[in-house]
Amino acid sequence: MKLRSFLFVPGDSERKLARSLDADADALIFDLEDAVAPERKAVARQMVGEFLRAHPQRPRAQLWVRINPLECAEAEVDLEAVIAARPDGIVQPKTRSPGDVSRLALRLDELEAGHGLEAGRTRILPVATETPQALFAMGGYAACSARLMGLTWGAEDLSSAIGASASREPDGRWTSPYQLVRSLCLFGAAAAGVAAIDTVYVALRDHAGLRAECAEASRDGFVGKLAIHPDQVAIINEGFAPSSAELAQATRVVDLFAANPGAAALSLDGRMLDIPHLRQAQRILARAR
Repeated sequence: MKLRSFLFVPGDSERKLARSLDADADALIFDLEDAVAPERKAVARQMVGEFLRAHPQRPRAQLWVRINPLECAEAEVDLEAVIAARPDGIVQPKTRSPGDVSRLALRLDELEAGHGLEAGRTRILPVATETPQALFAMGGYAACSARLMGLTWGAEDLSSAIGASASREPDGRWTSPYQLVRSLCLFGAAAAGVAAIDTVYVALRDHAGLRAECAEASRDGFVGKLAIHPDQVAIINEGFAPSSAELAQATRVVDLFAANPGAAALSLDGRMLDIPHLRQAQRILARAR
């Protein structure tokens, strides 16, 4: 299943939960963390658990849950409340290192076994850049858990932690520290062999800016993006789908190598192509499928 758009849904909003499946997102993230006030956490857990149980079949969207940070007691309560309801995955905020993912994976092992669920069915998507120390561990996610689905990043908590007054330039571009953070997420995901998911775009009405950011992220190697409003979903889905021109060119590259078995370098339209070009073309065609 393609996972391009991940839409956050506040876990304590009955109206937004009810409407979430109409957004056409590839994955919904029911939020028990930042979008829920402390006094509403228990209500949110109950509502999310009930929603998951009410939708055991999920042909349209995967259903994920963002728990509270692993180091706080709320996280354990979150997991105990939702795992029996069979979420497709857990978004892990404030991840400090691959060790945090390993700890969560071990707890999921226990909970799945305790509820008679298929071992390893619950995937993990860490938000891997929300603390300063996390940035120095971005290359180590390859062996942390087979549950690892991808890596994503965030700027808001990180900018607060370091005392930055802004993370974007006036024209919307990321400032240089956050360009670095974005790149670390991209390369960390590639090193681990998992999907790189771009962070949220908070200017809700700036659809042109979102479209441009999706195009840039797709160009650079991200395969999806987090969303905070249903109106962003269609733009994200379109932005991370290969264009007809990309598909046509990728098909030509794959066909050329298929017609020349054993060749490691070929020429097409005056350009030299080698095995990395073939692999990129194959990835583009796989994304379309």
